[in-house]
Amino acid sequence: MGSNSSTGTSPGKQGRTQSFCAGVKAELAANLPQARHCQLAELAGLLHFAGVLGQDTAGLWTVGFQSENPAVYRKGFTLLQKTFNIVTVSELEPKDADLLFAGIGRPEEVVSSVLLKNACCQRSFLRGAFLGAGSVSDPRKGYHAEFVCATREKAEQVREILAGFEIEAKIILRKKNHVVYLKEGESIVSLLSVLGAPRSLMDLENLRIYKEVNNSVNRRVNCEMSNIRKIVEASAKQLSDIEFLRDHVGFDKLPEPLRAVAAARLENPEMPLKELGEILDPPVGKSGVYHRLQKLGEIADSYRCEAQ
Repeated sequence: MGSNSSTGTSPGKQGRTQSFCAGVKAELAANLPQARHCQLAELAGLLHFAGVLGQDTAGLWTVGFQSENPAVYRKGFTLLQKTFNIVTVSELEPKDADLLFAGIGRPEEVVSSVLLKNACCQRSFLRGAFLGAGSVSDPRKGYHAEFVCATREKAEQVREILAGFEIEAKIILRKKNHVVYLKEGESIVSLLSVLGAPRSLMDLENLRIYKEVNNSVNRRVNCEMSNIRKIVEASAKQLSDIEFLRDHVGFDKLPEPLRAVAAARLENPEMPLKELGEILDPPVGKSGVYHRLQKLGEIADSYRCEAQ
C-alpha cells in the first residue's frame, strides 16, 4: 500500500520545466544525514507528514509515502533502510512495525521531543516535513513557503521549531488542513539555510538581488519621468502665461526683472531654471527665477480674470 504518486511529466520534459520547488526538494532529497539520530528525525518528519500506513487482516503492515516527487519517495525508503533495515514496503512484520513506531512515533501524533532535542535533529525533522508536505513558490513571481499539516498540533510544532531558528511563521486554516507559511524573502532564505539547500538558497538570493536592482532602476526611471513631466507641464504653463502677457498686455508694462526672465524663457523654452538664471544679466539663482516666473503667472491669471 506504499503510495508513489510520481506519474505525470516525463523525465525529459520535467528536466526542462522543473519548478523552483522541485529543485529545492531534489537538493534536499540528496542531503542524507550521517548521524542515525538525525536520520531518525528526518524519517519522522517524512512519515508524520506524508506517511501512508496500513495493516491487513493477518496483522502485516505496509508502509509508504504519499508524494508526487520520486526523489522524495526514494529518500523515504533510503531512510527506512538506513535506520530500521526495512527494505520492503509490504508485509512488514508486526515486530518490525513496533520497532518503527517505537523509534519515531505514530504518524497521527506529533513527533516526540526526545527525537528533536538537538538543533541538528530539528533541522533534519524540518527537512523531512518539508519534503513530505512543504512547498515554495517561484521567487520570480513572489515569496511564499509553507508546510501543510493535518492537525493544529503538528502545525504548532513546526512553527515553534522554526521560531527556534529565528524564523517567524504564521498558521492559517485551509479547508481541513493547518498551513504554516512564510511570506518574506528573507525568511525563506533562512528556511532554505536551515533545511540544508545551499544551491537553491544561492539561486533565490541571486533572484532577489536581480529583483531589487530591477525595482530600484524602475523606481528611479519612474521618478525621473515624473520629474520630467512636471518640468514640461510647468514650462508649458510658463510659456502660456508669458505669451498671454506679451500678446494682451505687453512686456513694457512689466517690471524690468520680470521682463528679462520672460524674454529669456521665450527664447529658451526647455532650459532648466538654474541655467536660465545664469544667462540673465545680472545672473539670478534658481529660486529667484522660480519666483519671478510664479509672479508672471499670477499677473497673467489676474488679467485673464479681468477679461472674463
